Amino acid sequence: MSLRRRSFRVPQLLLAASLLGALLAPPAAAASAHRSPSGEPGGTGGTGGRGLPLRVATYNIHAGAGLDGVFDLDRQTNELRLLDADVIGLQEVDRHWGSRSEWRDLAGELARRLRMHVSFAPIYSLDPAEPGGPRAEYGVAVLSRHRTVSAENHEITRLSTQDPNPAPAPAPGFGEVVVRVRGLPVHVYVTHLDYRPDPAVRVAQVADTRRIMAEDRGPQILLGDFNAEPAAPELTPLWGELTDADPGAPTFPALDPVKRIDFVAVSKNRIGVRRAWVPESVASDHRAVVADLLLRK
Repeated sequence: MSLRRRSFRVPQLLLAASLLGALLAPPAAAASAHRSPSGEPGGTGGTGGRGLPLRVATYNIHAGAGLDGVFDLDRQTNELRLLDADVIGLQEVDRHWGSRSEWRDLAGELARRLRMHVSFAPIYSLDPAEPGGPRAEYGVAVLSRHRTVSAENHEITRLSTQDPNPAPAPAPGFGEVVVRVRGLPVHVYVTHLDYRPDPAVRVAQVADTRRIMAEDRGPQILLGDFNAEPAAPELTPLWGELTDADPGAPTFPALDPVKRIDFVAVSKNRIGVRRAWVPESVASDHRAVVADLLLRK
């Protein structure tokens, strides 16, 4: 849910995004061929009608570690492969961050293993531990089977975990990619909202999110760890423009989860939710949310 503190401060210039080429996988199967593990829909009913099928997922990967605290990217790769999603939003993603993830580029490795395109949006981008080395970065990412047309790393209000005396301020880490699904541009956003019990920062983050998304047209998909449950007052403004693809099951903690803080949300009138579900897994401290969508042209 939250990032472990590090002892050094964040540099002023953090805005960066990374697009890594990966081999393009074959087109995804039609959504009618997709089923939840039980073969039944989740908490959201089917929509009917004609459109473009798209399976999406969101997953907080806990920097590659399972609920047992053991770093195991093979285990998480297998979990993601089983989801068979066309687009995946990832949170708590390390990129050469530290020993906990073996200084590896987790988003890049997952993309190569799954044969997907990747866009990484750092929340923190710190000077390398050694001169000439890669920057130590931590943030969110989007994996996609579909071609990425553009990518941007937006700033939203954050309370830094790297500053010993933080104050709310704009900082990057709200990732956006535009993917083309059979010619239709689709805006996909990935986010990780503040984890603190006081909702004040999340209130500001929701306002920032709505402002940024209002600048775009066409189908929109918001994926993320919101660190708040669906009925939380700070999330209420989102549901004016977005539909919560309610899977009807909690996501946290991964073993015997008691609350849902992970979301797939889609723009009303442009995207239908056919089904949504939460696969059982302890490969992270969160469970994923998966949704079969229907894009309306």
